[in-house]
Amino acid sequence: MSELKTNKISTNDGNNVAIDTALGLKSYTEAQRDALTSNAGDVIYNEDEGTIDFYNGSSWNPTSAGTFSFNVSYLVVAGGGSGGGGDYYDAGGGGGAGGFRTNFGSGNISGNNSAVESSKVLTPGTSYTVIVGGGGGSSATELTNGNDSQFDTVTSLGGGAGGRTFNTSSNVDQGPNTGGSGGGAGVRRTGSARNGASGNSSQGSDGGNSRVSGSNNGYMGGGGGGASANGQGGNGNHNGGDGGNGMASSITGTSVTYAGGGGGCGNVDEGGHHGTGGSGGGAPGVTHNAGSSNGTALTGGGGGGRYPGGGGTYRTGWAGGSGVVILRYPNDRTATLADGATSTSGEQSHGSDKYIVIETSGTVSFA
Repeated sequence: MSELKTNKISTNDGNNVAIDTALGLKSYTEAQRDALTSNAGDVIYNEDEGTIDFYNGSSWNPTSAGTFSFNVSYLVVAGGGSGGGGDYYDAGGGGGAGGFRTNFGSGNISGNNSAVESSKVLTPGTSYTVIVGGGGGSSATELTNGNDSQFDTVTSLGGGAGGRTFNTSSNVDQGPNTGGSGGGAGVRRTGSARNGASGNSSQGSDGGNSRVSGSNNGYMGGGGGGASANGQGGNGNHNGGDGGNGMASSITGTSVTYAGGGGGCGNVDEGGHHGTGGSGGGAPGVTHNAGSSNGTALTGGGGGGRYPGGGGTYRTGWAGGSGVVILRYPNDRTATLADGATSTSGEQSHGSDKYIVIETSGTVSFA
């Protein structure tokens, strides 16, 4: 129970309380504040943000900083990496998913099953940078990671590209690349197995290893890492590795999964199958003439690896999906997008909050 301690209480002429020295509120870090058993109307000093916070019965809210600052929740997903390609009978690895960062909810629900991030306080009338990272593009000359996404100081890293192979020219394997989640490894039929690339420890998972089994007929690419699980490795049954699963967020009021890894290629000529894409927009591995297999837009899913299927022609892997930035804030605030930022659905309400799904880069401010 709180105790009021005073040296002297005096009356004055008005119907109020007069204090002739500074009022010192109890100081807490945000972690200490959130651990309190609180009642509506409780007030503390937030030493992390330098604000006076009050408890409204369900959440802590800042009242100070001169302009009634407020809390915002975010989900920041980067663009997924491209899948790997190859020539002859080589197997490309799946692209890694874009990094996944959030402060909405509780528990180990941010990327790579890390702890949810701390609250973020905004000031009305201030413009905040928003960058929505594009997916890594399909390229015949380089491995292409996804692009970073950003909200103010929060940056998620683009997914790592899946490994690709060259047999007719330089006879080398390239990649895979590190990123928010790591790309899956590719492999030549006459080459050696390779390891998947690492993901960021607080944003995504690792890509799967490639596999060589037998003489020139067992070559399988690894799946790209997803936000919640590593990509699987190719296996001895000629199957490509599945992409790692993504993570779900209910920041819009509906549970949606983002940042799945792309699938690696298997040796379908020997009865194997390609890896599936991870949940959350990851694309499956495919044979060269099976149609496109890009990561899903606005999810940060990794692109699928591509199996050339003979002929000696290099086939590029498929592109990663673009990322997304989603913000959730109190109903009494209004968001304004500028400098190129767009949202197809605009502001939406859910309970006592609003949210906005931002699809292109620019700035956002609040009134």
